[in-house]
Amino acid sequence: VQLQASGGGLVQTGGSLKLSCVASQRTFSNNAVGWFRQAPGKEREFVATISWRGGNTLYADSVEGRFTISRDNARNTVYLQMNSLNPEDTAVYYCAAGRTSYGGRSATQYQYWGRGTLVTVSS
Repeated sequence: VQLQASGGGLVQTGGSLKLSCVASQRTFSNNAVGWFRQAPGKEREFVATISWRGGNTLYADSVEGRFTISRDNARNTVYLQMNSLNPEDTAVYYCAAGRTSYGGRSATQYQYWGRGTLVTVSS
């Protein structure tokens, strides 16, 4: 499975962006999908995950209430709507397909990773 993340860019504090993650295969719909991010000089961290049918979601405390993960399996696409952005959200954002239908916070639970998309939030 190949994943391609897009939608990053430069936004001011308080602004919004919507990231997309498109998969190359229909089997993507059987897997959980997660979003992770890595800020300069920091380790990669969990952001959000969604189960294979979208019925279960999980968020990092730092984005809870501001970010929303969703998916459209007919389009092999998972989205991350990001609102109320602040400079601490600046990072490269990666999407990843899980090993099973339900994902968690650990990167080891995901086996396919896409190239990231850069999000920069200016103050």
